[in-house]
Amino acid sequence: MNFLKKFRFAGGRIAKTGIAVFLTAFVCELLNWPAMFAVITAIVTIEPTAADSIKKAFIRFPASAIGALFAVIISPLLGDHAITYALVAILTIITCHKLRLDAGILVATLTGIAMIPTIHDHYIATFFIRLGTTSLGLIVSTLVNLWILPPNYSPMISRNIHDLYVKTGNLLEKRANEILQGHSLHRDTKLIFNDTTSEIDKTNTLCEYQKEEMKLHRSSRKELRHYHYHFKKLNLLRQIHFHIGNLIYLPVQKESFSRQEQDKILQSVQSLKNIMHHPSYDMQEGHFILMKELLQEFWEDHDELHTKPIESIRQHFSCETILLYELLSIHDLLEELNELHVLEKQHENVLEKTLQM
Repeated sequence: MNFLKKFRFAGGRIAKTGIAVFLTAFVCELLNWPAMFAVITAIVTIEPTAADSIKKAFIRFPASAIGALFAVIISPLLGDHAITYALVAILTIITCHKLRLDAGILVATLTGIAMIPTIHDHYIATFFIRLGTTSLGLIVSTLVNLWILPPNYSPMISRNIHDLYVKTGNLLEKRANEILQGHSLHRDTKLIFNDTTSEIDKTNTLCEYQKEEMKLHRSSRKELRHYHYHFKKLNLLRQIHFHIGNLIYLPVQKESFSRQEQDKILQSVQSLKNIMHHPSYDMQEGHFILMKELLQEFWEDHDELHTKPIESIRQHFSCETILLYELLSIHDLLEELNELHVLEKQHENVLEKTLQM
């Protein structure tokens, strides 16, 4: 089973590519057209979303026409030589870039290069046949992307967000321990932080894909709420990650914390981590007591700073003050996350009762 799981592909993109290639080649056989150009176009036109395929199809068609035109003009003049391939590629790329057809540069260049060995006579007929095959590849791949195995990124988004909250909780605990012990930023901690940043960006991209798909396919009220709920959770996660980023680059001062302060902060960090690990982000009464103590510690540290002469203050915010501020900020965001989750569950219950009536 574990072996088979490795070969699961999100959105069925590989299967859709195979279907698009088969249908394109089959239609070319019926029309007695060369299938190579159509198949190449079909392969590179399959996009993560149907919306992207439709948008880029309007760019790739004129771009392919440009590549085919350069091949038809240059190949008869210079023949099938290295300079011909170079000129067709360079002129196609430059022209498409100047006309802002960058999304079609690959298809256009492949079309022009692949045409060079096949051009012998009937140049105008060859040009339109190649353009027809390219158009066929664009149309078939776009329709396949739109109607066959339409991608649903919601399960992946939900799974990613859950895993990222768990990972972020572990990261917070790891970095807080380093600060409290007076250690500089460990390489592993920095790698985890960068990896989490990358995963948040990837999940945000999946949300954008899902939003585009929902524009083309009719979505239920439940699916729309589900999308917005996870998108809000991702935004809150990004803000939490931002506050942890401030701790990542916090200059550590040795012996900044007493043993009592360390224990209190560690308990609070552990409580924040447990909330991020909890499926419903549940907050116990003991957590609010810990946060109240942190807040009291924050104000005491701040008031102590005010009693010092301004000339003697080298840093207006100590390492302890910054750490306490970031932890309290993360608590506020988790409180908002918990309220969001509770509200979502209430709406789900109301919606289920409405559908049952």
